[in-house]
Amino acid sequence: MKKDQIRALLKSIETGEPGPVAVVDEAKYIQHNPQTHEGSEGLVALFKRLSKTSPRVNIVRAFEDGDFVFAHTEYDFARRNVGFEVFRFEGGRAVEHWDNIQVRQGPNLSDRTMVDGPTQAVDLDLTESNRAVARSFVETVLVDGQLDKLTDFISDTVAEHSPRLIDGAVALRAALEGQEDSVRRIDYQKVHRVLAEGNFVLCVSEGKYAGTHSAFYDLFRIADRKIVEHWDTTEDIAPRSEWKNTNGKF
Repeated sequence: MKKDQIRALLKSIETGEPGPVAVVDEAKYIQHNPQTHEGSEGLVALFKRLSKTSPRVNIVRAFEDGDFVFAHTEYDFARRNVGFEVFRFEGGRAVEHWDNIQVRQGPNLSDRTMVDGPTQAVDLDLTESNRAVARSFVETVLVDGQLDKLTDFISDTVAEHSPRLIDGAVALRAALEGQEDSVRRIDYQKVHRVLAEGNFVLCVSEGKYAGTHSAFYDLFRIADRKIVEHWDTTEDIAPRSEWKNTNGKF
């Protein structure tokens, strides 16, 4: 399966093993991390070099959606990070990559970490309806700001893994209502991609957090057409003048 190949690829950052890198078609590979030089160093050499720094890589969850694989990961390099990795496949090989990385924080006040909770997708026959629920929530509530519709999509007791939030729909609404000088602190502006497998859905969005241009990656677990659990990462997007490739964050 594609997700098993990506698990092996990401783990090879830790081990330096060259074999798993073969899943990547480096001739076609498009890198969307603005801080990574494209084509400057082959992945085999890069991962071999990184492995000598004693990194730790933990792939917490990995899911597959057609030509896409999306993974929820922990990294312990110079600092401890949590991230989402997205790969697009073409002809059986990975040809495009996006990610969103945040310094690990927490546990939050509900005693949840950024990565704990269920890891296996179920309800595979409900993938498309769950994708629709997550997309509608982000577009209606987070982008359009229709907070009165929040509980149409969110369980009253939603389990919250964001280090900035706590469990429950009431707490989420309060966080979204928070404003500074009439400007939304959490300001979603556009949904770029919605990936799903069974009861897990990842939404990739763009906007501003505390006034800073940001990428929002939100992973939802859905049951009975309601979001019952949420994980996320938020990453500042560097100014275009600082990008090391021209492919864009999204």
